[in-house]
Amino acid sequence: MLWSLLKILVFVAIVGLLAMGAGVLMETSGGIQITAMGTEVTLSPLQSVIALGLLVLAVWLFFKLLNLLIATLKFLNGDETALSRYFDRSREKRGYQALADGLMALASGEGRTAMTMAHKAERLLNKPELTNLLVAQAAEMVGDTKKASETYKKLVTDQATRFVGVRGIMKQKLAEGDDETARKLAEKALALKPRHQETQDVLLKLQTKAQDWAGARSTLTAKLKSGALPRDVFKRRDAVLALSEAKGILDETASVEQQERAIEANRLSPDLVPAAAMAARAYIAKGKPRAATKILKKAWEAQPHPDLAHAFAEIVPDETAEERVKRFTALTRIHPEHLETRLILAELNIVAEDFPEARRALGDVVEKGADARAYTLMAAIERGEGASDAVVQGWLAKALNAPRGPQWVCDNCHDIQAEWAPVCPNCHSFDTLSWQTPKTPEIATATGVHMLPLIVGTLEDRSDMAEDAEIEDIPEPEIVDASMADQVPEEPETEDAGPKPA
Repeated sequence: MLWSLLKILVFVAIVGLLAMGAGVLMETSGGIQITAMGTEVTLSPLQSVIALGLLVLAVWLFFKLLNLLIATLKFLNGDETALSRYFDRSREKRGYQALADGLMALASGEGRTAMTMAHKAERLLNKPELTNLLVAQAAEMVGDTKKASETYKKLVTDQATRFVGVRGIMKQKLAEGDDETARKLAEKALALKPRHQETQDVLLKLQTKAQDWAGARSTLTAKLKSGALPRDVFKRRDAVLALSEAKGILDETASVEQQERAIEANRLSPDLVPAAAMAARAYIAKGKPRAATKILKKAWEAQPHPDLAHAFAEIVPDETAEERVKRFTALTRIHPEHLETRLILAELNIVAEDFPEARRALGDVVEKGADARAYTLMAAIERGEGASDAVVQGWLAKALNAPRGPQWVCDNCHDIQAEWAPVCPNCHSFDTLSWQTPKTPEIATATGVHMLPLIVGTLEDRSDMAEDAEIEDIPEPEIVDASMADQVPEEPETEDAGPKPA
């Protein structure tokens, strides 16, 4: 209402100013005198202004007619759209302006305005290859997924916009959670543009999530060829995929190809702990313990890990504890001061019942902020050396409240996993699990920690009571040394004692 009133007031003001100007010109003396070919024409000031306006209009009409003449000549010369372009020039101008306004509104997050401008541009331009994308994206912004899907399908029918249409439908399927259809669409989109990095990443993620390891290796190779992936990263991830293909080599139904893939994964990335352990087990299954030992030693040199030690123990499963301690020297001498080496040596010596050597293997680990595993080993050592239950329970209490130590942690979501996997089960990211100490503190129940002193205290009380009972049951020792007989107190006489013999 106010806007309409304002427009009326502006119109009245303009008309008033024009009338005032015409009055001033009519009262003004003088004018313009034109002489041409013996004819003299004198114009008043008002007539001069009108004549100037007519001259401008005549010039504008002249150029319009000239352009029409040029378009007609082009049409006669074989350009079938020359006349239509001439008459639609103003329409196109307004259409392109609407298209530009729609793009600006889309970039500004104004979905409704973008949708209005998109429909206006679509009506004025009649060029679907330009306006359909704006219509689809504007429809997505306002939540009209049906309209967006229909528009993307129109884009698919045109060879020039086919990739954009397939990519748009793929994103819609991803948003809907239809990963299988999205994966097929990503494969089509990548076939249209093999060097498109975003499509490569989406397809690789969907393939690893669906455990399509062969397809994922093909996509990874395409990323390497397009220059989107460094060669060292490619080797690492290709090893992870090869390792994923070799899962289950220890099953009875494991094939020779799976064993070969495990060995190939270790060849591609020797420092990948799961690949080394699996390749070693593959060689053990083939009866090649020397090759398994070589692989595990090389991987241990890169990073000592419990899985490597377990695989190393499987090379000779029927050896004695003392023989195992001696054989493990080939592994433990590589990084003798590493925490994992110390813990492995302590475990081996505990099994061999060499508890002093196990204590020496741990050294000062427990004094330097040990984890639960070290405290548990100390409890086993104390038990083996005959310490009381209170001492053993004290170490176990420390183990309960201590950090868990290095674990498989996702670099993306920081979720902790019990076993290594090529894809994080929590965030579904590929090749993000690494062996490290969690940065976030581990959560323990508050009541459990506070109850430990009560539990340990009860055990101490029971042990003291048991010791007292055992002391009371022990008979008095006979005095062997005669010199100490005088120090033994005489028993008091009782009232019913008889007379002493003479």
